[in-house]
Amino acid sequence: MLTRGAADSLPAMSEYKTVNVHREGAATTIELNRPETLNAWNTQLGHDLLAAVTAVAQDDGVRAVVVTGAGRAFSAGADLRDLSSDRTADGHPDVRRVLTERYNPIITTIRTMPKPVLAAVNGPAVGIGLSLALASDLIVASESAYLLLAFVNIGLVPDGGSSLFVPTRVGFARASEMAMLGERIPAAQALEWGLVNRVVPDDAFAGEVAALRDRLAAGPTRSYAGAKRQINHWLYTRMEEQLELEADIQQEMAGSPDFAEGVAAFIQKRPPVFEGR
Repeated sequence: MLTRGAADSLPAMSEYKTVNVHREGAATTIELNRPETLNAWNTQLGHDLLAAVTAVAQDDGVRAVVVTGAGRAFSAGADLRDLSSDRTADGHPDVRRVLTERYNPIITTIRTMPKPVLAAVNGPAVGIGLSLALASDLIVASESAYLLLAFVNIGLVPDGGSSLFVPTRVGFARASEMAMLGERIPAAQALEWGLVNRVVPDDAFAGEVAALRDRLAAGPTRSYAGAKRQINHWLYTRMEEQLELEADIQQEMAGSPDFAEGVAAFIQKRPPVFEGR
């Protein structure tokens, strides 16, 4: 759904099939809308989200952006049942193409748009869903939410910028733990580690997000943009290089027997049996 009026520069309603875009004054909320899959990313969602993020980045009337998920999740990560849509010549999932053409442009647009982006993590944020949240400037999580760098559980490596965003937020030891152990990080622990900015009781979550959204939308937009440029210059000057490295290594993993086993085990709802190859 797209609320028109002041948002006339945004794409037409029919162009979004898996994303809702709501305009509230000078703020726009982008809501991932595949609740039946816990907002898992398929091909259509990748296209829709890139279009929506690009549109709000280019709209000077939008002074703050909220990214959230419909239903009970922020995002469960990539939809593993959608892997057949992009294949390499040797038959493996073409994850490099998906990352470089769809997912990474979403991440870089969020990090570089000259306005604040608030991730409202209303439930699980997993895999590329977690990367999306971490690309934002501020993260508010509901008390029942959790964060999970789940790539290792199916034989993959962090992507979507999470190999960059996680260590800059939590340091080497915790980043290695998240990347290699693939365990859930409850919201309270995520706050303690510095992964998120605030944790709010579930029944107060919507009100807290709305208040912060309105504060950002009414604030000094140019100041926010300048601060964002400073942070990006200090921490993320090699972001494009790191995203390329992620895509290259992820493509290596996509051709591995362990990845094939990880996906099969996930779909069959059983523990994977990795052979280290």
